[in-house]
Amino acid sequence: MKHIYAVIIGSEILDDRRKDKHFEFIKHSVLKRGYTLYSTFIIKDDPTLITSVFELIKKDKDAYLFCFGGIGSTPDDLTRQISSNVFSDGELQTHKKFSKDIIERFKDDAYPNRIKMSHLPKNSKLLKNNFNNMSGYYLEERYFFMPGFPNMAHDMALEALEKFFPLKNADFKLSLLAKTSEDSMIHIMNTLDKNIELSSLPIFIDNKPQVEITLQSSDQELLKNSFKLFTDFLEDKSINFKLLS
Repeated sequence: MKHIYAVIIGSEILDDRRKDKHFEFIKHSVLKRGYTLYSTFIIKDDPTLITSVFELIKKDKDAYLFCFGGIGSTPDDLTRQISSNVFSDGELQTHKKFSKDIIERFKDDAYPNRIKMSHLPKNSKLLKNNFNNMSGYYLEERYFFMPGFPNMAHDMALEALEKFFPLKNADFKLSLLAKTSEDSMIHIMNTLDKNIELSSLPIFIDNKPQVEITLQSSDQELLKNSFKLFTDFLEDKSINFKLLS
């Protein structure tokens, strides 16, 4: 199981100087490969906050991280050092190929600042930047770090997905909308197998309660049997419902 986290770093998003373009992109990109996001954070360029979020993710043994932002060369670009602190040994080393790419592109202007982009956590590998060849990087084939610019970052994220996230069949899913409250079916919800993912969405139409029930699982037979618990109950109680596509 892969728990896919997206971390979007940028005070400029939270104070509305820029619109986020990463969440919808990464959500749909992982869905196309048969996965779903586990969690998403949009956070300020704050070292304590970034560290806390990275540490939370590291504690999850099934975590995979797509991090957008903070790998440039200005003082507010904190991701390289913090990613080393949390996911490595805290040291930054010059990545020889990335350093060469920076020097080839900027010549003397690579120093003293731009060259810092090549100072990466130990054992970092590069993600190709098709826009200007200023790379992203990844650690352990599970923690991926990209710039905040969508026209650079999104190709890098797709590269990581293609390399490390093999295509898999999406889970099977069944849904219904019933003219009752979700409370009336909690006793069924409590009996569901742990391999069934439940979503219960209460809805009020004309001030009357309705509920949308969605079950999802990779086990199609288990899913059918679990869904039947709800439909049998509704039919037995003469509660109107309709199946959703």
